[in-house]
Amino acid sequence: MSDKHLSTQFDNELSGISSRVLEMGGLVEAQVAQAVQALAAFDGELAAQVLREEERVNQMEVEIDRDLSTIIARRQPTARDLRLLIAVSKAIANLERVGDEAARIARAVDKLIASGLPSRLRLPVGDLRFESELAIASLRRALDAFARLDTQQALEVLKHDDQIDAEFDGLLRKLVTYMMEDPRTISSSIDLVFVAKAIERVGDHAKNLAEAVIYVVKGTDVRHHTVQAVEDAVK
Repeated sequence: MSDKHLSTQFDNELSGISSRVLEMGGLVEAQVAQAVQALAAFDGELAAQVLREEERVNQMEVEIDRDLSTIIARRQPTARDLRLLIAVSKAIANLERVGDEAARIARAVDKLIASGLPSRLRLPVGDLRFESELAIASLRRALDAFARLDTQQALEVLKHDDQIDAEFDGLLRKLVTYMMEDPRTISSSIDLVFVAKAIERVGDHAKNLAEAVIYVVKGTDVRHHTVQAVEDAVK
């Protein structure tokens, strides 16, 4: 078998596993959107659907990870190819955790519905929706950067992370105010704090994925670097 044929096979394997990462990314992105919609509408069936998808996400992670190990053992990749496979490993771990955050929101929806929240608390749906839109957009941008190995797109994800954090801080202050004004809402408001935190964590996982993209392309680990330092690294 010629070296060219072997190279083509390897390229196909890399392309195939990258496509499956993007499929997994699309699934967890939809999970987050559905979980937030379930919260906004107090829709228990939609929340249940999110929870059912969690098993599928977990299975995808296991299968991709298994095939990843096989490719590394058989092909013994080096340089950028090895970095890409390492990035895939990091990506599926972060995407699985995004699915966990969506499931956490869905479980909170079930709990809030059971507690009779709609009749007692003015839910900051608009704020939660806006935070989730920022986080989902960040995840989508990170997945696009991964698909294209686009460092500039990845850099944009890092630049917008502070905005998601600021939204979480604002929501936290608002919920604390609710609890101070009406102690009966303390339990439900705490649940909503965890929902807001789950959404904020989606943004963190998108950031991690973006950093992995930069690592593949530049060979530089930019975790824990300032945005300015990362910007200098991708020039």
